[in-house]
Amino acid sequence: MKEKVRFIFVDLLRGWALLVMFEVHSFNVLLKPALQETDWFNNLNFVNGLVAPSFLFISGFAFILSTQKNLDELRKFGMKFWKKLARIGMVFLVGYSLHIPFLSIRLIHERANQQMMLAAYNVDILQCIAAGLLFIFIARLIFVSDKHYSIFLIVSFLLVILISPLFWQIDFTKFLHPFIADYFNSNNGSYFPLFPWMGFLIAGAIVCVFFLQEREKGNEKKFIYLIAIIGLGLAFAGHFFLSEIFQLNSFSVKPHPAFFFQRLGYVLFLLGLCWYYAEKRQTKTSFVLDIGRESLLVYWLHLQILYRHILNGQNIASIYGGTFNVLQSVLFTIALAIAMIIVAKIWGAMKRRYRDFSSRLTLTVIVVCVLIFFIY
Repeated sequence: MKEKVRFIFVDLLRGWALLVMFEVHSFNVLLKPALQETDWFNNLNFVNGLVAPSFLFISGFAFILSTQKNLDELRKFGMKFWKKLARIGMVFLVGYSLHIPFLSIRLIHERANQQMMLAAYNVDILQCIAAGLLFIFIARLIFVSDKHYSIFLIVSFLLVILISPLFWQIDFTKFLHPFIADYFNSNNGSYFPLFPWMGFLIAGAIVCVFFLQEREKGNEKKFIYLIAIIGLGLAFAGHFFLSEIFQLNSFSVKPHPAFFFQRLGYVLFLLGLCWYYAEKRQTKTSFVLDIGRESLLVYWLHLQILYRHILNGQNIASIYGGTFNVLQSVLFTIALAIAMIIVAKIWGAMKRRYRDFSSRLTLTVIVVCVLIFFIY
């Protein structure tokens, strides 16, 4: 039990990131355009911009935690290996399910135009997470030595950050299908291409590797405090380099290293805050933890509520988009968050009490949805 308590901060950071994500999607869609031009909304947008880096970072961190004790079985391609691979595959599947224009291959063939298909190829945060996890997973299988694995992660991290500005200048569709090309930059509309966004996930993996090493030495607290201090330093340095002195806008230079390290700094500081809160309060139960532990479900579901065409060919975003004032947007966000918390609590309780049943139910739902997609 103590082991789980010590890693509560991981679920706390992921849970808070998701709660803010509900606000991001609600406000960006529903708030009146005029209100989105105000200074307060620009400041809110900067805070919102920390959600994706946090989500990616903690995904890499948590993945290292989940594989640390099963390395021998993973390398023997045992049951743990296939479960881990299936989990990554499910993240890919859920990610693309949010982008396909119709939940039927027949309807896609009959009704989808070129613009719809190009949008379906776009890489969003789930595809970025899945591809990043697959990358560090394969590397973990190849590099038996922890030292060599750490070196590989650090080199990969630096390469992703350094070559991202170059990759954003290349039109990869000239020699790759958009399905693959969209993973390299945002030229075709991808929100979270691997460059530079996968860098946050690899950074999470690197920090977790060193965290576990320092924890074994009894230096966990010192390490976390050091990480938080480094985070503050990176955040302030990022603001300096993205200031008017260098004439760079913090929202328009996503492949720029200063943009990346500024946000990474905030994420490291938030990680320290969550660790401190979990240790200080000895947190064991919380609605934030419920959200964090059921992140994939609530992420998928809240986007379905907002964007899936279920109301006579329309959705909430198309009906109410750009029509809400601040109070209406806040109330909707609260209602959406409460609904997702309830879903997370119910599903989390079911998984704890009926573990085998919930696993079979999840598999059944996925298989049925895939069959419907290919048959309907």
